Amino acid sequence: MTITAPAQPQTATDATGLPAWFTHDRFGMFIHWGLYALPARHEWIKNREYITEDAYQKYFDHFDPDLFDAADWARRAREAGMKYVVLTTKHHEGFCLWDTALTDYKSTNTRFGRDIVREFVDAVRAEGLKVGFYHSLIDWHHPDFTIDGHHPRRNDGDAEIARLNEGRDMARYREYLHGQVEELLTDYGQIDYLFYDFSYREDDHHDVWGGKGRDDWGSEELLALTRRLQPGIIVNDRLDIPGDIVTPEQYQPDKPMELDGVQVPWEACQTLNGSWGYDRDNMNVKSVDLLVRMLADGVSNNGNMLLNIGPTGRGEFDGVSRATLDGMGTWMHQHGRSVYGAGPSSFVAPPNTVYTQRGNRLYLHLFAWPFEHVHLAGLAGKVEYAQLLNDASEIAFRSIDPSVRAITTGLGGQPAGTLTLTLPIQRPDVALPVVELFLEDDA
Repeated sequence: MTITAPAQPQTATDATGLPAWFTHDRFGMFIHWGLYALPARHEWIKNREYITEDAYQKYFDHFDPDLFDAADWARRAREAGMKYVVLTTKHHEGFCLWDTALTDYKSTNTRFGRDIVREFVDAVRAEGLKVGFYHSLIDWHHPDFTIDGHHPRRNDGDAEIARLNEGRDMARYREYLHGQVEELLTDYGQIDYLFYDFSYREDDHHDVWGGKGRDDWGSEELLALTRRLQPGIIVNDRLDIPGDIVTPEQYQPDKPMELDGVQVPWEACQTLNGSWGYDRDNMNVKSVDLLVRMLADGVSNNGNMLLNIGPTGRGEFDGVSRATLDGMGTWMHQHGRSVYGAGPSSFVAPPNTVYTQRGNRLYLHLFAWPFEHVHLAGLAGKVEYAQLLNDASEIAFRSIDPSVRAITTGLGGQPAGTLTLTLPIQRPDVALPVVELFLEDDA
């Protein structure tokens, strides 16, 4: 293995000190891929079905994703409007997608025989996207990882669990964990983001016996190693110690996230259907218009979206994933400037809408299409021009005299300072209509 020098620091930062690309780019792709793509029944199948190592071995023996094309993955991410891509280097099952020197349980030892991480990194960089790794702190395959309440062997009974745990040593596992992270952060050039997953100490609101956390992972040392090898890398919050961002999973915060009263950067990681890995029979798929609303809502609350794809056992994105990415890309092509570089606004949006703002441009995302008029509080005299973002067609607006009572055909009754837009009757044929408002310089 070729060991390279530490990556160069990422020096451009935002107001919080975070690398500026993260809060600018807003939208990324998560990719969960491993042996669990073959049974195609959720990435936690080994846990859910209490599968032993011997029984799980068949998936290793038959892993041969002949349709895998990292360039296709990266191209689809870029065309969907995503700016960074995060790949599972190893999930909880312990299977490694790179040519690690520390275990034989890796993609290069399967029929496939290729370093997937290497091809992924090269393809993502070639598309001009940021490179991210996900790395599981958990490892149900490793012989030193002790049985606990998340382990597939957790229901084997006290006597058998004691026998299985005899001789297991978390200190040796910790050395393995740190060694693999060192490989990943020295042999693949600059890595922009590392998503560790996850901690579950019993005394930290987790109802899991034998739960593990910062002491088990050596989190302080692991984070120091990460930052030494990759200065400026973004690290999430799942080492059981503070990270750079917080990562709500499969829910949408309804306001900017805070720690101790201070707003923090955050990223909602979301799935298409509730599963992270390929789940063939799961049809509970989110629509494109729902996903676009989730993205806009997140940006309006100062957050990012990391949208997951689970490739099939043959290594390609399935039809549902491809169609979803195409739909997201169509919307982002016309509306990306309401997302990239945008964030919350101090103006209060009307019901069924959210604002994002970038400099003197305010973006009104219309979750429901109103009948002709939408009233914007506090914007009278502050807007110089308005247009639909999808086609740059002008939207008329005016301030309404609050003293006028609109009994029949006139507009009136709005509070002072309200700006009223006049929208077309026909809703634009887009997943989420957006009005772009150009604010006066002193707004």
